This record gives sequence, C-alpha cells and structure tokens, in this order.
Amino acid sequence: MPSIHEVRLYLSGLWLLIKGDAQGFRLLDVSDRGMTRSFWAFAWCLPAAIASWLWLHQLMLDGLPQGTRLGPLFFVRTAMLEVMNWLVPLILAGVLCLLTGIQRKFPVIVVTMNWLSVPFSWAYGLMCVMMLLAPRMLPVVGLFQLVLLFALVVSFSRIIRMIHGKQPLMITAFVLVLMVPNMILTEALQRFLGIYPF
Repeated sequence: MPSIHEVRLYLSGLWLLIKGDAQGFRLLDVSDRGMTRSFWAFAWCLPAAIASWLWLHQLMLDGLPQGTRLGPLFFVRTAMLEVMNWLVPLILAGVLCLLTGIQRKFPVIVVTMNWLSVPFSWAYGLMCVMMLLAPRMLPVVGLFQLVLLFALVVSFSRIIRMIHGKQPLMITAFVLVLMVPNMILTEALQRFLGIYPF
C-alpha cells in the first residue's frame, strides 16, 4: 500500500496537472505497475466512503417506520455500489481508448483518476459527516456539493487536457465517460439493491 508520503506526491502531481504544469507527470507513477498500485486509492478513500454509507443508512432509516433496523446486508450492498461506481467509468474509459486508438494512454488515465478520487472522496465524506451531525445544514451542504461537483468537472477536464492535448471533443468524451455513468449507475443500482433513500 502506498505510504502517505507517496500519496502526497501523487496529489501534488495532480495539482500541478490541474494548473497546467506537465511536471506533474513526474510525480506520478504512470507505469503498468503504477496503474495497478493506484487502485490502493480505494483504501485511502474507504474512511470517507464509510461516512457516506452511514449518512445513507440514516437517510434510509428516516424514511422507514420507527424501530426498523437495517442489518449488515445494507452495508454490503452499499459497498457493492461503491465498487461498481469506481470500476465502470474506468472500464468505459478503456473502451474509449481502444476505439480512439490511444490504448497507451490508458494507464495514465487510470492513475490520475484513481488518485484524484482521494481528495474528492474525503471532501464528500466530510459533508456527509456534517449532514449526520447537523441535518439542518442540508441546504448549505447541498450548495457545497454543487461547488464540489463543478470542481471535479474542472479538474477532470484540465487533467484530460494535459493527457490528450487541446482536443475539445476528446476532453468532453472522457469527462462524460468518467462522470455520467456514476450519476446513472448510482440511482439505478440503489433502486436495484434496495438502498434508494427517496
């Protein structure tokens, strides 16, 4: 598992890429081994993910009759949803790389997207903790979530631009592939798995 020092280097590299500095690639391990190791980002995101699961758990309980209990199966299903939301966009990005003939760029896309998940997952996890502890702050947190979504789109766009160059159609295609499936999958799978809170 990458150390906190390594993760800080990776995040520094991502920040440089977002600012348009290609030196950021030097701080990232974009080899095949680095691509495999980048999936450790899931472990770094896990505490924040658990916070979001607890918030979803509370949201579900609020909509059920008093005294209802949700067992461990709820968290198993929520973890399944998290894994699907993580992997499906990367798989679709791989398909897009094959279709456009840029397979060699797939490792760097996986590495950057996996490690970019860490700060955004933690930011979202903190918002979930705020909603758990202070439900009345939901409108304010909702506004922060919109800002976070905008920041994610901008970050994705700028990193993809550093990878592929100034190709608006390519940038748009990858941003859509990496973001839209999550939005569709989340609600569809929540309904399918019986963990839809609304």
